[in-house]
Amino acid sequence: MKITLTEVRRRVALIFLGAIFCMAVLLFRLVYLQVIQNHWYQEKALSQRMRPVPVDAKRGVIFDRNMQKLAISVSAEAVYAVPAEVKDIKETAKLLSPLLEEDIDSLEDKLSKRQATVWLARKLDTDTARAIRALDLPGIGLVERPQRYYPHGTLAAHVLGIAGIDNQGLEGLEVFYDEYLRGQQGRVVMERDATGREIPAGIRRFVPPEDGYNLVLTIDHVIQYTAERELAKAVAETGSEQGVFMAMDPKTGELLALAVYPSYDPNSYQAFPGQNRRNVALSDIYEPGSTFKIVTASAALDAGVVAPTTGFYDPGQIKIGGITVRCWRAGGHGSQTFIEAVENSCNPVFAELGAERLGAERFYEYITKYGFGKQTGVDFPGEAKGLVPVPGKVQWGETARWATVGFGQGIGVTPIQLLSATATIANGGVKLTPHFMKEIRDNQGRIVEEYPIVGTRVIKEETAQVFSEILRSVVVNGSGSLADIPGYRSAGKTGTAQVAEGGRYTERRISSFTGFAPADDPRIAATVVLYYPKGQSYGGVIAAPVFQKVVEDALEIMGVARRREPSPDSVTGFFQERESVVPNVLNLPHSEAEGVLQGAGLKSHFQGDGEIVFDQVPAPGTKVPWGTIVQILGYDQVVYDPGDQQITVPELIGLSMREVAARLAYAGLRLQIHGSGVAARQSPAAGSTVPVDTVVHTFFEPPTGE
Repeated sequence: MKITLTEVRRRVALIFLGAIFCMAVLLFRLVYLQVIQNHWYQEKALSQRMRPVPVDAKRGVIFDRNMQKLAISVSAEAVYAVPAEVKDIKETAKLLSPLLEEDIDSLEDKLSKRQATVWLARKLDTDTARAIRALDLPGIGLVERPQRYYPHGTLAAHVLGIAGIDNQGLEGLEVFYDEYLRGQQGRVVMERDATGREIPAGIRRFVPPEDGYNLVLTIDHVIQYTAERELAKAVAETGSEQGVFMAMDPKTGELLALAVYPSYDPNSYQAFPGQNRRNVALSDIYEPGSTFKIVTASAALDAGVVAPTTGFYDPGQIKIGGITVRCWRAGGHGSQTFIEAVENSCNPVFAELGAERLGAERFYEYITKYGFGKQTGVDFPGEAKGLVPVPGKVQWGETARWATVGFGQGIGVTPIQLLSATATIANGGVKLTPHFMKEIRDNQGRIVEEYPIVGTRVIKEETAQVFSEILRSVVVNGSGSLADIPGYRSAGKTGTAQVAEGGRYTERRISSFTGFAPADDPRIAATVVLYYPKGQSYGGVIAAPVFQKVVEDALEIMGVARRREPSPDSVTGFFQERESVVPNVLNLPHSEAEGVLQGAGLKSHFQGDGEIVFDQVPAPGTKVPWGTIVQILGYDQVVYDPGDQQITVPELIGLSMREVAARLAYAGLRLQIHGSGVAARQSPAAGSTVPVDTVVHTFFEPPTGE
């Protein structure tokens, strides 16, 4: 085939154009790399030559609320190696081994690594650092690295937590606020060749670190010291395995102290068992026992199912939901008001409140509003949620379960949840989030962040006020007498909870007290828990004194003035400030008249030979102070003449268990309960004549329609 001159020219032109295109592409690429990407490649080349040695920032100082230093950073030297510059690995390892107390083989491995720098040891003492510097070994350098130090040793150890050897937070507030405390790392940069050796007259640059922010806590170190001292003493004296004390300002949510014993020293935490570092006040749940009755009682008051002077009758035990709930007192407390039931810590009354008067749904609503079954939101890692049964989803009888929850069994709480509930009552029914952080400040002392105070209402203010005085009465007249602080009107509730193991309750106990002071203007709420004491285990005997000693000192530290008590019976004094209208009880049976008067906040004194009321003083409709005694006079219509040894059995059918108990008690007869609900049958029958103290067997059944 013959190629024409035109074709040859066309092919040459194509080749020429292709060559020009390729040259243009290469030129564009060259311009792109040399001009456009010049800065990037320069940085890349520089980064390959520049080998940084990190310089740690100082962690921020942790202060207490009075600016007392609880955690600081101190300078300590660290030794590092640049493997490429080490001339004799074996000789270097041999010389460093006795100084660093590390075997030669381990040091040789570190010195042989293909890394720019390798840390050999940190937190060196002064003598060791001086000795290493004197050796002047090639490739071995020293640099200052700040280390955490806790000047007060064990004080507030469970609050502060610990920081690691790399200056990072590991536990407690050190890790929770690590992003504020740790600061920004700096570095020393040196220019090196491809083998890692420093280039003579090369670039050397120091980028200073930025120190961390300072953390100001709500903790008062003096109150904290008092709490730790008294808690340690109580644990030792009672033979307890562990103890917790927590204090909080109920008006702000600020935690003033948190002590756990046994404790540890965060400066040498490795020397203590790991369990000692566990903050059980926030991380562990337990069945609270009678201290939980503050929730049951305040919920019942708030829901209107009881009044302070509502009457109850405790025969010593009741059957409810298929289980028998026994009172701690043999034979029970007999007739008592609601106030007295709280003072007496009467389990049958609280079982009835939880399972029947409140009921599962309403009781559960109050429990969750108080914050049980969920985290309180405290600014601390590892908080437990607790364990609360859900209505309709319990594993055994619904009524029985809520009866036991009423007196603090069958529910799991943490000490901080119980403290939060106590503080809620002290704060007029408003729940605040407990917290440790008061404010965060920069290095110039300027406030960067403050903890926000946000509250949610749990119970009505009036309910909280009334119940606060009832808790005051527990201290004045009930089981909490050892928590009384002269001049400070403390209020609270005791608890002695059985410990369940293997599905059944054992003889082991958890003793506690929770309360606040002063009762009429609370400045501090506190909770004490002693785990598994040996010997005496009543919370009112061994936990209440810890509350008394620490809170008394705390109130003095806080500058709260003592005051003179207006009356030893503060509850009566409180209710006398309120008025009640005397109800009409004429022609009512004596027992029913008493109940009506108690429900109106009044007391009664009965005179006469019969049961039916035919006169009363003051008259119906009269306005009188709460707690006033109403004289009621009876005439002889029914049942019982105290001088007569033969008793006519009253009619019981259709009455509630409480009404039956009251009527038989008045008649001088004893009650044997069978079943639950309202009275359906009785033996002996109504109208029978029997001796005094005869046992009347009464059979109760659920009302029609249940």
